[in-house]
Amino acid sequence: MIRDAQATRKRLLEAAAEEFSRYGVAGARVDRIAAAAQSNKAQIYHYFGSKDRLFDAVMNSIVVTTASEIPIDVHDLPRYAGRLFDRYEESPQIARLATWYRLERTNTTEQVEALADTIHEELEEIRKAQVAGVLPSRYRPADLLNLVLHLSFLWAFVFPELQGHIKGNSRSHRRRVLTDAVAALLKDDDSAPAGTSRS
Repeated sequence: MIRDAQATRKRLLEAAAEEFSRYGVAGARVDRIAAAAQSNKAQIYHYFGSKDRLFDAVMNSIVVTTASEIPIDVHDLPRYAGRLFDRYEESPQIARLATWYRLERTNTTEQVEALADTIHEELEEIRKAQVAGVLPSRYRPADLLNLVLHLSFLWAFVFPELQGHIKGNSRSHRRRVLTDAVAALLKDDDSAPAGTSRS
C-alpha cells in the first residue's frame, strides 16, 4: 500500500513538472496532470492540498535532487558552476520551472523549504570558506552565490540573436566561458569593486 502511494505520488510529480513547465502555475490544469499521471484530481488534493503546493512540491523535488547530486564545492566554484550548467543544459525543464517560480511564486509568503534550506547551507559554506581564506572576501556570501547561480543558469541559454556570434554556439565553448568567468570572480585583489563591501 505504501509502495503504491509512493508510486502514485511520483507519477503526479512527474506529470506536474511537465504541465507546470509548459503553462506555469496559473495556466496548469489539475485534470491534465491527473490524466497524465493515470490518477485523479482527488489524489492530487489528498497528497498536496492545492495546485500551488503541488508546484512547490515539484520545485522541492528538483532542488533536493540537484543539491544531492551537485553539492556546492567552495574549493572549486568554477567546477561547481560548470556542473550546474550541465544540469540546465541536459534538463531544460528545470529552467522553465524556475522561471515560472520567479514569476508566480516568489511574492507569496510560502517558501520552497528545500530551496530555503539549501541556500542557507550554501551561504554558510561560502562564509566559512571566506573566513578560512579559501575564497576571497571581495563579495559578500549572498552576492557571490547569486552571481555563480545566475551565471550558471542564464549561460545555459542563448538569445537567438546572439547564437551566430558565439563560436558556433557550442556547449563546450559556453561552458568554458562560464567557468573562466567564475574563476575571474574569485581573483582577489586589494580593491573591491565599486558598490561592494568586504564585510
